[in-house]
Amino acid sequence: MTAWPNQGEAWRQWRDALGGERMHHGWLLAGKSGLGKRDFALAAARELVAEPGVPQPSGDHPDIIVLTYGPKDDKAEKAQADGKPFELARSIRIKQIRAMQRRLITRPTLGNRRAIIIDPADDMEKAAANALLKSLEEPPAGTFFLLVTHRPARLLPTIRSRCRTLRFPVLTDRQIAAMLDDAGVPPDPAAIAAAEGSFGAALRFAEQDLVPIARVIDALLAGGDATFAGRGELARLIGPRADRERVQAVLDLAQGLVARAARKTGDAPQRERLIDAHGALVNLAAEVPTANFDPGMLPFEIGSLLVAAAPASEPAHG
Repeated sequence: MTAWPNQGEAWRQWRDALGGERMHHGWLLAGKSGLGKRDFALAAARELVAEPGVPQPSGDHPDIIVLTYGPKDDKAEKAQADGKPFELARSIRIKQIRAMQRRLITRPTLGNRRAIIIDPADDMEKAAANALLKSLEEPPAGTFFLLVTHRPARLLPTIRSRCRTLRFPVLTDRQIAAMLDDAGVPPDPAAIAAAEGSFGAALRFAEQDLVPIARVIDALLAGGDATFAGRGELARLIGPRADRERVQAVLDLAQGLVARAARKTGDAPQRERLIDAHGALVNLAAEVPTANFDPGMLPFEIGSLLVAAAPASEPAHG
Protein backbone atom coordinates (compact mmCIF):
# COMPACT_ATOMS: atom_id res chain seq x y z
CA MET A 1 0.00 0.00 0.00
CA THR A 2 1.24 3.51 -0.80
CA ALA A 3 2.88 5.48 2.01
CA TRP A 4 1.03 8.79 2.35
CA PRO A 5 3.02 11.58 4.06
CA ASN A 6 -0.08 13.80 4.39
CA GLN A 7 -2.03 11.47 6.71
CA GLY A 8 -0.25 11.87 10.06
CA GLU A 9 -2.89 14.09 11.65
CA ALA A 10 -5.77 11.94 10.34
CA TRP A 11 -4.18 8.84 11.89
CA ARG A 12 -3.63 10.67 15.18
CA GLN A 13 -7.30 11.67 15.39
CA TRP A 14 -8.51 8.22 14.32
CA ARG A 15 -6.38 6.33 16.84
CA ASP A 16 -7.23 8.74 19.65
CA ALA A 17 -10.90 8.04 18.97
CA LEU A 18 -10.31 4.31 18.62
CA GLY A 19 -8.65 4.23 22.03
CA GLY A 20 -11.38 6.34 23.65
CA GLU A 21 -14.41 5.21 25.56
CA ARG A 22 -16.93 5.95 22.83
CA MET A 23 -15.98 5.70 19.17
CA HIS A 24 -18.05 7.86 16.80
CA HIS A 25 -20.05 5.67 14.40
CA GLY A 26 -19.79 7.88 11.28
CA TRP A 27 -16.68 9.37 9.66
CA LEU A 28 -16.21 11.63 6.62
CA LEU A 29 -12.80 11.28 4.97
CA ALA A 30 -12.70 14.60 3.14
CA GLY A 31 -10.22 16.05 0.67
CA LYS A 32 -9.61 16.32 -3.05
CA SER A 33 -9.26 13.18 -5.11
CA GLY A 34 -5.87 11.46 -5.15
CA LEU A 35 -4.86 11.97 -1.51
CA GLY A 36 -5.07 8.35 -0.33
CA LYS A 37 -8.42 8.50 1.42
CA ARG A 38 -9.44 5.04 0.21
CA ASP A 39 -6.14 3.55 1.38
CA PHE A 40 -6.70 5.20 4.74
CA ALA A 41 -10.26 3.89 4.96
CA LEU A 42 -9.19 0.30 4.27
CA ALA A 43 -6.31 0.40 6.76
CA ALA A 44 -8.40 2.18 9.42
CA ALA A 45 -11.23 -0.31 8.99
CA ARG A 46 -8.82 -3.20 9.61
CA GLU A 47 -7.65 -1.56 12.82
CA LEU A 48 -11.27 -1.05 13.83
CA VAL A 49 -12.49 -4.61 13.34
CA ALA A 50 -9.38 -6.42 14.62
CA GLU A 51 -9.60 -8.03 18.05
CA PRO A 52 -6.77 -9.45 20.19
CA GLY A 53 -6.35 -13.20 19.77
CA VAL A 54 -8.59 -13.39 16.70
CA PRO A 55 -6.67 -14.18 13.47
CA GLN A 56 -7.42 -11.66 10.72
CA PRO A 57 -7.41 -12.51 6.99
CA SER A 58 -4.78 -10.80 4.85
CA GLY A 59 -7.16 -10.49 1.88
CA ASP A 60 -10.82 -9.46 1.82
CA HIS A 61 -12.25 -9.13 5.31
CA PRO A 62 -15.78 -10.43 6.02
CA ASP A 63 -16.45 -7.55 8.43
CA ILE A 64 -15.39 -4.78 6.02
CA ILE A 65 -17.97 -3.93 3.37
CA VAL A 66 -16.84 -1.65 0.54
CA LEU A 67 -19.42 0.03 -1.66
CA THR A 68 -18.27 1.73 -4.86
CA TYR A 69 -19.40 1.89 -8.48
CA GLY A 70 -21.10 -1.36 -9.47
CA PRO A 71 -22.15 -2.83 -12.82
CA LYS A 72 -24.09 -0.41 -15.02
CA ASP A 73 -27.07 -2.68 -15.78
CA ASP A 74 -28.27 -6.30 -15.92
CA LYS A 75 -26.03 -7.01 -18.90
CA ALA A 76 -23.01 -5.69 -17.00
CA GLU A 77 -23.98 -7.71 -13.93
CA LYS A 78 -24.06 -10.88 -16.03
CA ALA A 79 -20.66 -10.05 -17.49
CA GLN A 80 -19.29 -9.51 -13.98
CA ALA A 81 -20.71 -12.86 -12.83
CA ASP A 82 -19.07 -14.53 -15.83
CA GLY A 83 -15.72 -12.93 -15.06
CA LYS A 84 -15.83 -10.76 -18.18
CA PRO A 85 -15.13 -7.01 -18.56
CA PHE A 86 -18.16 -4.89 -17.75
CA GLU A 87 -19.19 -1.24 -17.76
CA LEU A 88 -19.47 0.55 -14.44
CA ALA A 89 -22.40 2.64 -13.27
CA ARG A 90 -21.77 6.33 -12.76
CA SER A 91 -23.22 6.40 -9.26
CA ILE A 92 -23.68 4.30 -6.14
CA ARG A 93 -27.25 3.02 -6.24
CA ILE A 94 -29.94 2.41 -3.70
CA LYS A 95 -29.93 -1.35 -4.27
CA GLN A 96 -26.31 -1.41 -3.12
CA ILE A 97 -27.26 0.39 0.08
CA ARG A 98 -30.22 -1.95 0.60
CA ALA A 99 -28.00 -5.00 0.13
CA MET A 100 -25.55 -3.61 2.68
CA GLN A 101 -28.35 -2.91 5.15
CA ARG A 102 -29.56 -6.51 4.89
CA ARG A 103 -26.12 -7.65 5.98
CA LEU A 104 -26.32 -5.40 9.03
CA ILE A 105 -29.13 -7.58 10.41
CA THR A 106 -26.56 -10.31 11.10
CA ARG A 107 -23.69 -10.15 13.57
CA PRO A 108 -20.12 -9.47 12.46
CA THR A 109 -18.23 -12.63 11.51
CA LEU A 110 -14.93 -12.46 13.39
CA GLY A 111 -15.49 -9.99 16.19
CA ASN A 112 -17.86 -7.37 17.54
CA ARG A 113 -17.31 -4.64 14.96
CA ARG A 114 -18.10 -4.11 11.29
CA ALA A 115 -16.92 -1.29 8.98
CA ILE A 116 -18.80 0.08 5.97
CA ILE A 117 -16.71 2.02 3.44
CA ILE A 118 -18.53 4.03 0.76
CA ASP A 119 -16.25 5.44 -1.94
CA PRO A 120 -17.03 8.02 -3.19
CA ALA A 121 -19.98 8.85 -0.97
CA ASP A 122 -20.67 12.07 -2.89
CA ASP A 123 -21.64 9.96 -5.92
CA MET A 124 -24.55 8.23 -4.21
CA GLU A 125 -27.94 8.57 -5.89
CA LYS A 126 -30.35 10.72 -3.90
CA ALA A 127 -32.43 7.68 -2.96
CA ALA A 128 -29.27 5.84 -1.87
CA ALA A 129 -28.20 8.78 0.30
CA ASN A 130 -31.62 8.93 1.94
CA ALA A 131 -31.52 5.21 2.61
CA LEU A 132 -28.03 5.47 4.13
CA LEU A 133 -29.21 8.28 6.37
CA LYS A 134 -31.53 5.86 8.17
CA SER A 135 -28.58 3.63 9.06
CA LEU A 136 -26.56 6.62 10.23
CA GLU A 137 -29.42 7.78 12.43
CA GLU A 138 -29.83 4.37 14.08
CA PRO A 139 -26.62 2.41 13.49
CA PRO A 140 -26.60 -1.22 14.61
CA ALA A 141 -24.31 -1.88 17.56
CA GLY A 142 -20.72 -2.31 16.43
CA THR A 143 -21.27 -0.83 12.96
CA PHE A 144 -19.12 2.08 11.78
CA PHE A 145 -19.29 4.06 8.53
CA LEU A 146 -16.33 5.57 6.68
CA LEU A 147 -17.51 7.82 3.86
CA VAL A 148 -14.82 8.81 1.37
CA THR A 149 -15.72 12.16 -0.14
CA HIS A 150 -13.97 14.42 -2.64
CA ARG A 151 -16.75 17.04 -2.54
CA PRO A 152 -18.41 17.04 0.91
CA ALA A 153 -20.84 19.80 -0.12
CA ARG A 154 -22.58 17.31 -2.42
CA LEU A 155 -23.58 15.15 0.55
CA LEU A 156 -26.88 15.69 2.32
CA PRO A 157 -26.41 18.12 5.23
CA THR A 158 -28.08 15.54 7.48
CA ILE A 159 -25.41 12.98 6.54
CA ARG A 160 -22.61 15.47 7.20
CA SER A 161 -24.09 16.39 10.56
CA ARG A 162 -24.04 12.77 11.73
CA CYS A 163 -20.38 12.22 10.92
CA ARG A 164 -17.07 13.34 12.30
CA THR A 165 -14.79 14.79 9.60
CA LEU A 166 -11.16 13.85 8.97
CA ARG A 167 -9.54 16.26 6.52
CA PHE A 168 -6.74 15.19 4.20
CA PRO A 169 -4.38 18.01 3.16
CA VAL A 170 -2.84 18.25 -0.29
CA LEU A 171 0.71 17.07 -0.86
CA THR A 172 3.68 19.28 -1.61
CA ASP A 173 5.34 19.08 -5.03
CA ARG A 174 8.39 17.53 -3.36
CA GLN A 175 6.28 14.83 -1.71
CA ILE A 176 4.55 14.02 -5.01
CA ALA A 177 7.89 13.80 -6.80
CA ALA A 178 9.18 11.35 -4.19
CA MET A 179 6.01 9.25 -4.39
CA LEU A 180 6.19 9.11 -8.20
CA ASP A 181 9.82 8.04 -7.96
CA ASP A 182 8.87 5.30 -5.46
CA ALA A 183 6.18 4.15 -7.92
CA GLY A 184 8.75 3.88 -10.70
CA VAL A 185 7.32 6.86 -12.61
CA PRO A 186 9.72 9.62 -13.71
CA PRO A 187 8.65 12.80 -11.88
CA ASP A 188 7.78 15.42 -14.48
CA PRO A 189 7.55 18.98 -13.11
CA ALA A 190 4.70 19.87 -15.48
CA ALA A 191 2.58 16.90 -14.37
CA ILE A 192 3.34 17.62 -10.71
CA ALA A 193 2.44 21.29 -10.99
CA ALA A 194 -0.79 20.54 -12.82
CA ALA A 195 -1.79 17.94 -10.20
CA GLU A 196 -2.40 20.70 -7.64
CA GLY A 197 -1.24 18.60 -4.67
CA SER A 198 -2.90 15.33 -5.72
CA PHE A 199 -0.63 12.30 -6.12
CA GLY A 200 -3.44 10.42 -7.86
CA ALA A 201 -3.76 13.18 -10.45
CA ALA A 202 0.01 13.41 -10.99
CA LEU A 203 0.25 9.65 -11.45
CA ARG A 204 -2.68 9.66 -13.89
CA PHE A 205 -1.21 12.54 -15.87
CA ALA A 206 2.12 10.71 -16.13
CA GLU A 207 0.57 7.35 -17.05
CA GLN A 208 -1.65 8.97 -19.66
CA ASP A 209 1.33 10.93 -21.08
CA LEU A 210 -0.50 14.22 -20.64
CA VAL A 211 2.56 16.47 -20.40
CA PRO A 212 2.36 17.40 -24.14
CA ILE A 213 -1.32 18.20 -23.60
CA ALA A 214 -0.39 20.38 -20.61
CA ARG A 215 1.92 22.40 -22.86
CA VAL A 216 -0.87 22.96 -25.40
CA ILE A 217 -3.30 23.97 -22.65
CA ASP A 218 -0.78 26.47 -21.27
CA ALA A 219 -0.30 27.89 -24.78
CA LEU A 220 -4.04 28.28 -25.31
CA LEU A 221 -4.39 30.06 -21.95
CA ALA A 222 -1.45 32.34 -22.68
CA GLY A 223 -1.99 33.26 -26.32
CA GLY A 224 -5.43 32.20 -27.50
CA ASP A 225 -5.93 30.38 -30.80
CA ALA A 226 -6.91 32.68 -33.66
CA THR A 227 -6.29 30.01 -36.33
CA PHE A 228 -7.75 27.00 -34.44
CA ALA A 229 -4.36 25.29 -34.81
CA GLY A 230 -3.98 24.91 -31.05
CA ARG A 231 -7.37 23.32 -30.67
CA GLY A 232 -6.57 21.00 -33.56
CA GLU A 233 -3.35 19.94 -31.83
CA LEU A 234 -5.26 19.38 -28.58
CA ALA A 235 -7.71 17.13 -30.42
CA ARG A 236 -4.84 15.18 -32.02
CA LEU A 237 -3.10 14.62 -28.69
CA ILE A 238 -6.28 13.55 -26.89
CA GLY A 239 -7.08 11.13 -29.70
CA PRO A 240 -10.20 10.58 -31.84
CA ARG A 241 -11.56 7.75 -29.68
CA ALA A 242 -10.30 8.58 -26.21
CA ASP A 243 -11.82 6.45 -23.48
CA ARG A 244 -13.67 7.84 -20.48
CA GLU A 245 -10.61 7.69 -18.22
CA ARG A 246 -8.43 9.68 -20.62
CA VAL A 247 -11.07 12.34 -21.23
CA GLN A 248 -11.60 12.73 -17.48
CA ALA A 249 -7.85 13.01 -16.93
CA VAL A 250 -7.63 15.76 -19.58
CA LEU A 251 -10.50 17.65 -17.96
CA ASP A 252 -8.86 17.34 -14.53
CA LEU A 253 -5.58 18.56 -16.03
CA ALA A 254 -7.28 21.55 -17.67
CA GLN A 255 -9.01 22.49 -14.41
CA GLY A 256 -5.72 22.33 -12.52
CA LEU A 257 -3.84 24.46 -15.03
CA VAL A 258 -6.61 27.05 -15.19
CA ALA A 259 -6.75 27.26 -11.38
CA ARG A 260 -2.97 27.69 -11.25
CA ALA A 261 -3.11 30.45 -13.89
CA ALA A 262 -5.87 32.24 -11.94
CA ARG A 263 -3.75 32.27 -8.79
CA LYS A 264 -0.69 33.60 -10.61
CA THR A 265 -2.17 36.37 -12.73
CA GLY A 266 -2.19 39.94 -11.48
CA ASP A 267 -4.71 40.98 -14.13
CA ALA A 268 -8.13 41.17 -12.48
CA PRO A 269 -10.21 40.88 -15.71
CA GLN A 270 -8.17 37.85 -16.81
CA ARG A 271 -8.53 36.26 -13.38
CA GLU A 272 -12.29 36.62 -13.74
CA ARG A 273 -12.16 34.95 -17.17
CA LEU A 274 -10.04 32.13 -15.75
CA ILE A 275 -12.48 31.61 -12.89
CA ASP A 276 -15.36 31.48 -15.38
CA ALA A 277 -13.43 28.99 -17.53
CA HIS A 278 -12.72 26.82 -14.49
CA GLY A 279 -16.41 26.72 -13.60
CA ALA A 280 -17.31 25.83 -17.18
CA LEU A 281 -14.74 23.00 -17.20
CA VAL A 282 -16.13 21.66 -13.92
CA ASN A 283 -19.64 21.66 -15.39
CA LEU A 284 -18.40 20.02 -18.59
CA ALA A 285 -16.64 17.29 -16.59
CA ALA A 286 -19.90 16.59 -14.75
CA GLU A 287 -21.86 16.39 -18.03
CA VAL A 288 -19.46 14.24 -20.06
CA PRO A 289 -20.25 10.88 -18.38
CA THR A 290 -23.97 11.10 -19.18
CA ALA A 291 -24.30 13.52 -22.11
CA ASN A 292 -24.02 12.32 -25.69
CA PHE A 293 -20.99 14.40 -26.73
CA ASP A 294 -19.40 13.92 -30.14
CA PRO A 295 -15.95 12.57 -29.14
CA GLY A 296 -14.35 14.36 -32.08
CA MET A 297 -15.77 17.73 -31.03
CA LEU A 298 -15.22 17.47 -27.28
CA PRO A 299 -11.51 18.51 -27.47
CA PHE A 300 -12.56 21.62 -29.42
CA GLU A 301 -15.14 22.40 -26.71
CA ILE A 302 -12.43 22.10 -24.06
CA GLY A 303 -10.05 24.20 -26.15
CA SER A 304 -12.60 26.94 -26.74
CA LEU A 305 -13.24 27.26 -23.00
CA LEU A 306 -9.49 27.66 -22.48
CA VAL A 307 -9.17 30.23 -25.28
CA ALA A 308 -11.97 32.28 -23.75
CA ALA A 309 -9.80 32.78 -20.66
CA ALA A 310 -6.72 33.97 -22.60
CA PRO A 311 -5.65 37.62 -22.80
CA ALA A 312 -7.44 39.29 -25.72
CA SER A 313 -9.80 36.33 -25.62
CA GLU A 314 -12.34 35.41 -28.24
CA PRO A 315 -15.90 34.18 -27.51
CA ALA A 316 -15.99 30.69 -26.00
CA HIS A 317 -17.22 29.09 -29.21
CA GLY A 318 -14.98 30.90 -31.67
